[in-house]
Amino acid sequence: MASEPAVRARLRLAGQEHLLRFWAELAPGARAALLAELAPWEPDALRLHCRRAAAACARPSGPPPGLASRLGPLPPERLGRASRSDPGTRRRWEEEGLRQIASNKVAVLLLAGGQGTRLGVTYPKGMYQVGLPSQKTLYQLQAERIRRVEQLAGERHGTRCTVPWYIMTSEFTLGPTAKFFREHDFFHLDPDNVVLFEQRMLPAVTFDGRAILERKDKVAMAPDGNGGLYCALADHQILEDMARRGVEFVHVYCVDNILVRLADPAFVGFCVLQGADCGAKVVEKAYPEEPVGVVCQVDGVPQVVEYSEISPETARLRRPEGGLLYGTGNICNHFFTTAFLQTVVREFEPALKPHVAVKKVPYVDEEGNLVKPLKPNGIKMEKFVFDVFQFAKNFVAFEVLREEEFSPLKNDHTAARDNPSTARRALLTQHYRWALRAGATFLDAQGRRLPELLNLPPGEDPPAVCEISPLVSYCGEGLEALLRGQQLQSPFILDEAQATVLRPHDA
Repeated sequence: MASEPAVRARLRLAGQEHLLRFWAELAPGARAALLAELAPWEPDALRLHCRRAAAACARPSGPPPGLASRLGPLPPERLGRASRSDPGTRRRWEEEGLRQIASNKVAVLLLAGGQGTRLGVTYPKGMYQVGLPSQKTLYQLQAERIRRVEQLAGERHGTRCTVPWYIMTSEFTLGPTAKFFREHDFFHLDPDNVVLFEQRMLPAVTFDGRAILERKDKVAMAPDGNGGLYCALADHQILEDMARRGVEFVHVYCVDNILVRLADPAFVGFCVLQGADCGAKVVEKAYPEEPVGVVCQVDGVPQVVEYSEISPETARLRRPEGGLLYGTGNICNHFFTTAFLQTVVREFEPALKPHVAVKKVPYVDEEGNLVKPLKPNGIKMEKFVFDVFQFAKNFVAFEVLREEEFSPLKNDHTAARDNPSTARRALLTQHYRWALRAGATFLDAQGRRLPELLNLPPGEDPPAVCEISPLVSYCGEGLEALLRGQQLQSPFILDEAQATVLRPHDA
């Protein structure tokens, strides 16, 4: 282990010697832990990180000068639309996706390094229950969707196939996530096909460029953003593991979308048939000022432009047919070939520019007292997973319906949107629609028939509570054989056991 004088000298070169200001007060164990944390940092890299954070934070916010003239929408030939394509085209995409899955060429990769702080919990978001009748967590829903899509592809092509699940965690989420999966028997997935790995951490920095101590013996650290994926792939030889398994295509997504379709055959098939090396699912923006990034082009190069960088005038521009010119909202749901990821890791990762996140970071003051700030006091530098779009040789986007595929869980119950209630409502409304379309009707507790409302106003709960297990249906398929003519009592849960009971009715 590096000595205290050696570490102090390196910190002095980086301009961060204050990180050892409580050294004399620390017990031997705390000293050893602090040295172990500080020793790997190269002085030049630490100095550059702190200076870059302070300089980036000092730059004025808002649209960069001249950006509007450099913007352009994606060319129509680069954009597929799931809801506006004819059934034959959609079947062709799905068939191709299922063929690739059946050939064991598709993996999913979950970005799960963030904590559930905004949700008001101390554990990883994937462990959260939004209050479904089944009490399933986000992790369980996603695991069951993997099992179902494996089943669909296997049945279609007469094979046994596997969709490996790679989960990028952080220092905060690795331990709890691993423990949670073990306690739940990996939700009946083969543990060898669930690969957890950890992204890097970076020091949080004050506005004047000083790394923050959260305790006398510990630096305040934060995950390096979902764009830390590319360093983490190299750190843990994940691409080598994919190569051993024969994986060629990777579906990358964020943990907090309760409606996410893992290894979506239509998305995978569209990207493969387009010959894409990189792709993004998008949803149509609900309104011009919606705070989501826009997938578009800058100087003819694909990228995501943050909503804060687009002027209100540009955001309101319309296409001739009436839709927003810049209406392709990013939902952190991406397709990559493993060949493209290898190129990014090998050549392009150093060119990715970190982004600023201004946060409330607990710290110890000069007297060693813990302070929990009431307003943002620190900078966390993050890279974004979508910043590699610019390096793609053949980038495509795939537009899907928001009500079918996107409802993020970001905030606690006090927030107006993207909270547990909106996530639960989105899933239950989707399943209610699936059941109606399959030919079911719903009854209340007195046996009276409930209204059948396929199109509900935003924010309104469905007349009946219906939850359908992903193990029964991945995206609404197969329900007509089970539910046509069925009168269902609300609340209704359709799981594997219930599906078995219902089948004889239709035989």
